Amino acid sequence: MPINIPRNLPAKEILESERIFIMDETRASSQDIRPLNIVILNLMPEKEKSEAQLLRLLGNSPLQVHITLLYPVTHETKTTSKNHLDEFYKTFREIKHLKFDGMIITGAPVELLHFEAVDYWPELQEIMDWSKSHVTSTLHICWGAQAGLYHHFGIDKRELSKKCSGVFTHQIIQEPVKLLRGFDDIFFSPHSRYTDVDLQEVVHHPELQLLSYSDEAGVYLVMSRDERFVFITGHPEYDAQTLQEEYERDVAKGLDIYVPTNYFPNNDPSGQPRKTWRSHANLLFMNWLNYYVYQETPFEWQ
Repeated sequence: MPINIPRNLPAKEILESERIFIMDETRASSQDIRPLNIVILNLMPEKEKSEAQLLRLLGNSPLQVHITLLYPVTHETKTTSKNHLDEFYKTFREIKHLKFDGMIITGAPVELLHFEAVDYWPELQEIMDWSKSHVTSTLHICWGAQAGLYHHFGIDKRELSKKCSGVFTHQIIQEPVKLLRGFDDIFFSPHSRYTDVDLQEVVHHPELQLLSYSDEAGVYLVMSRDERFVFITGHPEYDAQTLQEEYERDVAKGLDIYVPTNYFPNNDPSGQPRKTWRSHANLLFMNWLNYYVYQETPFEWQ
């Protein structure tokens, strides 16, 4: 089954060129199927790129998925046009009366700020509180994961001595968990962040379970014991070139930045990186959609 997205969303053309099965709202309305309703709170600056990355993963499923895009109205974005937001996005006020089967909260380039210093933090707190009663399962990514761990469980982030950037190996900690079904013992995922969360705080928190860890990048996958919240500290949704684009952007700014670890061939930035985490990313999102959204949500979500 396809993902159901607005007809004119720019990501539609990208996904169609990759032969990902999608349909627009007009065709979807003619099918007598109860789709999974997923809301994506997109906090990334280049929203069109992150839309394509996430929709690509959500489209690799036998389930029909209807997407609602959400942005924080209390933040003025400078990298996405107002026309794009007006046409394809909703505000929290417009959807807060609804219930959703799943929610994704993306990363954001604000990790060096204290959470309370982020201009849309009060709005994000309201949305995260609302998710406890209006969303079956919420998936938090990178800074979104740090924000969720802080808001729901009181675990603060800490600044790293240098940016954690690259593609790292990860190992499984909790094998019987459904989210990890089909995972290899060792798998890859990109990270791109200046902060992390303390391993011991996660391990010893009675309401959390550590699912996956990297010797180089630290905590990767965490889930609440009631299985309502999933936290991913990396970026499995990234394209092959995303870390390269971030690295070149930082170099152009004159930042003292390291070459992303285990990313470029022979660590040479002139080479073309390969995407070694595609299988893991697809399996992670499929397991989440199936076991924590589809299998858990009621047919009539009132």
